[in-house]
Amino acid sequence: MSDSNSAMGYDSVAQEYLQKRQLKQGAAGWILLAGLGVSYVISGDFAGWNFGLAQGGFGGMLIATVIMGIMYTCMVLSLAELSSSLPTAGGGYSYARRALGRTGGFLTGTAILLEYAIAPAAIAVFIGGYCNELFGWDGASVYAAFYVIFIGIHLFGAGEALKIMLVITSIAALAIIAFILGMIPHFEVANLMDISVDASAVGASAFLPQGYIGIWAAIPFAMWLFLAVEGVPLAAEEATDPGKDLPRGIITAMVILLVFGGLVLVLAPGGSSAELMKNHAAPLVGALQAVYGENSMVATFVNLVGLAGLIASFFSIIYAYSRQVFALSRAGYLPRFLSLTGKRKVPTLALIIPGILGFLLSLTGEGDLMITMAVFGATLSYALMTLSHIILRVKEPDLERPYKTPGGVFTSGIACVLAVIAFISTFLVSREAAMWSAVFYGIMVAYFFLYSRHHLVAQAPEEEFEAIANAEKELS
Repeated sequence: MSDSNSAMGYDSVAQEYLQKRQLKQGAAGWILLAGLGVSYVISGDFAGWNFGLAQGGFGGMLIATVIMGIMYTCMVLSLAELSSSLPTAGGGYSYARRALGRTGGFLTGTAILLEYAIAPAAIAVFIGGYCNELFGWDGASVYAAFYVIFIGIHLFGAGEALKIMLVITSIAALAIIAFILGMIPHFEVANLMDISVDASAVGASAFLPQGYIGIWAAIPFAMWLFLAVEGVPLAAEEATDPGKDLPRGIITAMVILLVFGGLVLVLAPGGSSAELMKNHAAPLVGALQAVYGENSMVATFVNLVGLAGLIASFFSIIYAYSRQVFALSRAGYLPRFLSLTGKRKVPTLALIIPGILGFLLSLTGEGDLMITMAVFGATLSYALMTLSHIILRVKEPDLERPYKTPGGVFTSGIACVLAVIAFISTFLVSREAAMWSAVFYGIMVAYFFLYSRHHLVAQAPEEEFEAIANAEKELS
């Protein structure tokens, strides 16, 4: 490595460095990738979204969901292009690195890491609640068991883990289909409007019981119906044909999630009661129990299989955080030992160490707080990723793009603006979550500016482009 590159903050590494940091190529085709995208999100159909009814009533939650559905659809179409053009395990971080430089890339990767490292801890708390209701099990032993079992499966191999994930996700999807078929005959519009109206709120009505502000406040909960689908590109280096499989996989997942999310939002309160649903811990089960009785077969089935939905998201987001840690570590942004892979081509320590931290967080039992922190990180990353799409379209028009986003920068521009709005909305839900997110960011940014930006790895896929550009400048 030249002195110039050293001055730019790059360290020279031997070829052996990357040989010890390889993922298993060809482990996932587009069907597994689509299953991964649905798996990330499907727990949100079973619980969490309904708290938006308390914030904005059915009308507020419906409008917020439409807005977030547009944002996620536009973002997914943008990421489909970026993932086919820059297929690395860094996902959104690698796109921002190319478009926004080292600092922008790191801030994006850190936001994604905040989302994916904390979300499994929140889901573990919800899994504990389900296990307590179904089997009388709860607490630290349940959280530990799920972390150990599912990290263990991931350590066995990416292909095997993704296939198991697809099976669990299919079971959860079957429960949602059973719920939809069971609730359609009982739908009544009046059930959607039975939340009491706050007459002091501007624009308050039966449709918007909390007024216009309720739409804004419901946005983070509307996101829960789609949150984490953007993680599909993290499987880029394990895809069979990244240029074709990644766009097809993430777009298919988004279509399925739009259908599931829309039907669940309308049928759960519409078939039972919006008032009943707004604070229910298990809204799909509660809606079925209200219609068919507490011990009915369909309610019991969805209750049991609802656990599979939580497990699917827990399982898949473990995969996501490990690949994000792997990519940031391989490039030197995080300690390099975290990106080492074993014989099975999985990043062992990138799975285990964040898992230990997540388990410790789950012991707090603050699932709602952790969800809001995850949303905080997610919305920030969305704004930066879609901005990266716009910048790369302008700066690198000749970049090979096997898939091109319909609408181009107009599509990514819509997603970027809506992501900023969603980011601001998180402050309405929990300032405490924003504070803890800021603490996390402060620690990570301090590490970057004080150490890691001076010791990046030029041979890493996300850094190679700039290293080549620097060499060309020297020659010219």
